[in-house]
Amino acid sequence: MSHTYDLEQHRKQRQDIYQQLDSFWHDLYDGEYGLYDIALMEKENFDEIRLVTKRVGIVYQKIGRFLRTLPDETLLQLDFPKTILPYIRHRALPVETVISRIDLVRTEAGLKLLEINSDTPTFEKEVFYVNGKLCKVFQVEDPNEGLAHKLGIAMRKALAEVLHHFSLEDKPNIVFTSHDDHEEDKLTTLFLKDVANVHSKYVPLHKLTIMKGEGLFDDEGQKIDVLYRQTYPLEHLVEDVDLETNEHIGLQLLELVKTKKLAILNPISAFLLQSKAVQALIWGMMESNHPYFSDEEKQWITDYFLPTYLEADHFINTDKRYVKKPSFGREGDTVSIYDKGRKVVKEHETTYETSLPVYQEFVELPKRTIKTVNGLKEASILIGSFLINGEPSGIGLRAGAQITDNNAYYLPVGINT
Repeated sequence: MSHTYDLEQHRKQRQDIYQQLDSFWHDLYDGEYGLYDIALMEKENFDEIRLVTKRVGIVYQKIGRFLRTLPDETLLQLDFPKTILPYIRHRALPVETVISRIDLVRTEAGLKLLEINSDTPTFEKEVFYVNGKLCKVFQVEDPNEGLAHKLGIAMRKALAEVLHHFSLEDKPNIVFTSHDDHEEDKLTTLFLKDVANVHSKYVPLHKLTIMKGEGLFDDEGQKIDVLYRQTYPLEHLVEDVDLETNEHIGLQLLELVKTKKLAILNPISAFLLQSKAVQALIWGMMESNHPYFSDEEKQWITDYFLPTYLEADHFINTDKRYVKKPSFGREGDTVSIYDKGRKVVKEHETTYETSLPVYQEFVELPKRTIKTVNGLKEASILIGSFLINGEPSGIGLRAGAQITDNNAYYLPVGINT
């Protein structure tokens, strides 16, 4: 694809195309988000990404079962909040998480896993809806064609399973929720509501009411059977306190789940995989040849996972560059890159400074030139690959800095034919 373009024409075409898309935030934080550009990859690349996603998913599904057997003290060492311990082993579904996203990097040594977003991953609308629209514009094949339909089937299956588990009535009150004032979260949630295609409604978080020991109620005073909270992280939920009554409403909500008075999706088990300290545990079990993983699974961990530890000593002793990141963190917040024990790149946001840090081997993100409304830019490329009910699904690209933060662009991707 030619990298020479008329900037004014590019801006106009981008605006024309994106304005035709239903409820999409192509501009975000007063800047460009959705690029009017496309990256092309061979079909074999997509097949490989899905194979790696499937295998990484198997490892995480298995570690979930292992984590449930561990004592509270060990879970605390993995940075799980003490308040969630009475609930963290709760399981409502055969899979740990319904919708999760695996972040991968293409390196000279093959695809490598940076992290899993198992609890509240976003990026669904971009991958399952917008990508196809942009592929049509650029007249290329969409790698995610037909997958929104499959996502809907998977969501309905999970809803049916959770309703069965909680013995809920024939006409359940299913509510999708998010913060009302966060455009990306709200529109992602509404998109998932549409894809699920079940009798449900959207109610913003601030309009939900909890009655201790009784249930969660919507804006019309109706008891909620299933709460779909795709964008509201469990680590924020457990800290929720009613400012007027000083009641721990987040914990009350988890108590409702535990006593089968409410079902939530993603389920509590999704949070069990969210701590990046779990990656250190997986890597450590592989290094110590722990019998819990099969030889084949240990090979997958060696091939796709990055060396990850709870201390930096390994990297300091071997003079390797490494990344320090919080166990619970998002959008590159509170992430730093070190070389020979010296900080060389620091993310300016430090929201998660109190979270237990993990130390992971540094890998350079591949770069490509992208077309923006302000001209050509060199950007680092991160692959987001969805795992839906344990099966690989949609794939999307983000283009940004070496530490991928919430200022990264969405880069459409197509199949090179």
